[in-house]
Amino acid sequence: MTSYLQKAGTRLFEKNLEQYQPEDPLYEFYTDNRGKQRRRKRAIPPGLSARDAKILKSVQRRAHYLDKGFSICGLRFGWAFIIGIIPGAGDVADVTLNYFLVVRKARQAELPAWLVRRMLLNNAVSALSGLVPVAGDIVMAVFKANSRNAALLEEFLRIRGEEFLKLQADMAQGRGQSVPAKDSQQVKPGAGMSDDAAAAAPQQKTKFVSWSRSSRKEKERAPTSGEMGRFVEDVELGTAARSREAESSTITVQKR
Repeated sequence: MTSYLQKAGTRLFEKNLEQYQPEDPLYEFYTDNRGKQRRRKRAIPPGLSARDAKILKSVQRRAHYLDKGFSICGLRFGWAFIIGIIPGAGDVADVTLNYFLVVRKARQAELPAWLVRRMLLNNAVSALSGLVPVAGDIVMAVFKANSRNAALLEEFLRIRGEEFLKLQADMAQGRGQSVPAKDSQQVKPGAGMSDDAAAAAPQQKTKFVSWSRSSRKEKERAPTSGEMGRFVEDVELGTAARSREAESSTITVQKR
């Protein structure tokens, strides 16, 4: 009876926590054909460049381990909560990890300034709550600033991918641009595509041939006039002219 009540209490506690916690940035849950709940990695939104997809995967993975790497009694927490328990130094380390591992990495996707400020605000809320002993650490573990920032990045990149696919469809059908100019400047559809093209372009391999080593056939073959160069041709022409002059002078002397 006690174990049954404990399980029921744990489920109720988990259900209430789900109302305040953000979703897992790395995994999503689904129900299979047998009615069992399983999890799988989140799919990358279509229409993104390889650069943006790589950044999103990295941010999602880091946010997962910082916020939801462990679970006890329905409370999901990660390394950010464990480090934040240490008074003083733990809070500083937590803020540093939140910025350098998540926000700074997300900024490489050319995010607008207002979105970066929103992410920094989430980090500020987490840092201020961590200053309160014990209770503040629990609030920080429930708030999960890294998961919220990862969700903001995923939603923004999903919109970017959709706008890029719209532009591609408009170009294929010969229609005008359906995306407003202001939205295009903010979202930047197709950002990072130039980096992908540069990386995919075949690089020509330069073949280095030693000038000091030549094949035996090249040594035996007599060079043509074009291969010898203009200077060699002029020298040989001058030598031939002088030899003809000498022969003609010899003939004239003999006739005399």
